[in-house]
Order: sequence, then C-alpha cells, then structure tokens
Amino acid sequence: MLIELTPGPNMAWLAGLAATEGRRSGLAAVGGVALGLLCNGVLAALGLAALLQTAPQLWNGLRVAGAAMMVWLAIEAWRGAEENAQGPRRSDTARHSFLTGAMINLLNPKAYIFFLVVAPEFMRGATLGISAALAFSLISATIATTIHLAIVLAGSKANRWVSDPARTKLVRRVFAIVMLGVAISFILADIR
Repeated sequence: MLIELTPGPNMAWLAGLAATEGRRSGLAAVGGVALGLLCNGVLAALGLAALLQTAPQLWNGLRVAGAAMMVWLAIEAWRGAEENAQGPRRSDTARHSFLTGAMINLLNPKAYIFFLVVAPEFMRGATLGISAALAFSLISATIATTIHLAIVLAGSKANRWVSDPARTKLVRRVFAIVMLGVAISFILADIR
C-alpha cells in the first residue's frame, strides 16, 4: 500500500484526467490501469521481469517506450490546453482513457521491477513462482485500483472548477509538464 501511495504516472494522470475530462473518463482509465497491472503481474510470473533484469537492451527498450508514451500524453495534454473546455468532447473518451491506462502500465518499466525487488522480500528468499506472482499481482492490482478510484473520485470533484477554459488550460499545461518529468524519470531509471 505504501508503494502504491507513492506518487507516480498513474496518480498524476488519473487526477488530471478526472479533473479535466470528468468521472466517466477517470473510471474508464482506472479499469485500463487495473488491466495493465494484472498483465504486468502475469508477464512477470512468466519471467519477463527476470528477463528485463538480465537483458539490458530489453530494459532500455521498455524505458524508451514508456518515456515515449509519457511524452505523447504530455503533447496530448498541451494540445488539449488549446481546445475550448466547453467545446465538443470526443465520443470515445472513455475507450481512449481505458486503452491509455492499460498502455501506461504495460510500458512502465518500474511496474515489472516491483516483482523483482519488492515481492521477494515477502517470500523470505524463496523463489517467486507463478502462483505466488499471480497472487501478488492480484493483491497489488486490488490495492492500486482502490487508491486509483479514490483519486478519480476526488479529481472529478474538481471538474466543475476546472471546466472554466482558463483553468482547464492551466491544469492541462501543468499536467503536460508533470508527464514530461515522468518521461525523464523513465529514461534515467536504472535497475543495475
């Protein structure tokens, strides 16, 4: 729970999304994030986390892909700041939010490393088998989803305040800068 409460890309993105796009988009994004977290656990259980630790070129590829995703989100937020907050919204915003939430987690190198660094501490030196990795994945995703739901519900309360075009522009610009910071952290991340 403490790890999940540490600010990261999910928290920043979900809060900003719920504040600017509303509760429906935020809840859809939480579903995508949960799916991405569960997939991370399954992939880690199948050995991807261990492979990332032993194959620096794969780790670097994942870091760059994750950073590119964060840059894309930053550009999208910056462009959204130019749009009129009262203008027509995309009809597929919830679907887009769900898919983006899943991709943020599938391309988050730190999510995979959780199973290499944190999970073994609970095993007292034992090897993290598939069933244990899947159990940790389910527990982690459940805790994360609970926290993410709270963030979205809180963020969506700011939606009316943020719906003012000037405020929307400011929030989206700040969000874009935060996402660029996350992209930089992905590039600077090192597991060695």
